[in-house]
Amino acid sequence: MNHLQRSISSLEIAEMVGRRHDQVLRDISTVIEHLGGDHKIVGTYFIKSEYTDSQNKKRPCFSLTKKGCELYGTRMTGEKGTQFAVKYIECFNKMEQVLLQPKVLSEKEQLKASMRLSLETSEEVEVLKGEVMDLKEKVENQITIDHGEQRRLQKAVAIKVYELECVAELRPKLFREIYREIKDRFGVASYKDVKRKDLQLAVRYVEAWIPRRAA
Repeated sequence: MNHLQRSISSLEIAEMVGRRHDQVLRDISTVIEHLGGDHKIVGTYFIKSEYTDSQNKKRPCFSLTKKGCELYGTRMTGEKGTQFAVKYIECFNKMEQVLLQPKVLSEKEQLKASMRLSLETSEEVEVLKGEVMDLKEKVENQITIDHGEQRRLQKAVAIKVYELECVAELRPKLFREIYREIKDRFGVASYKDVKRKDLQLAVRYVEAWIPRRAA
């Protein structure tokens, strides 16, 4: 029985119907002639094959698909035909059961499957890492400082202005100047739009800032 091709050897057919193999081959050849010899059609019923006999010689045989068995069965009537039909139906049912059962892997196959799974998992992890990095980069490039971070930058600006100017009336000009230069330096419309990733850089910029009039 050929589980992979879901077919039954003509040798098995001979045993099922109680005939010599050469007689079964003649029967099949006759059926093929009746089909007109069309290889495409014939191939869905009967598949040419060979086997090694007891004298270690190659001999011709056929593999019969389920359709081929049904067609061959039409040559037999009565009890014999019924018995043959039962036998080949049982054979094909067993094939279906075998094909549906999970395959038991050998130790070598299990090792290969494990290595393949590890490789696939590793590749998936690398892809995921890349996606996370892309997402992180997008987040860092898009998220601006929150309220607390704005207050931190404001505090740094205030410390710098009060450090540079002791005259209260002159401080507003410094505040305007430093905030304008923050916007220019970081390319934003307002200091509130400074990117979160640039906060530390902005604070250090303010701490090192020198007014233009004193530069």
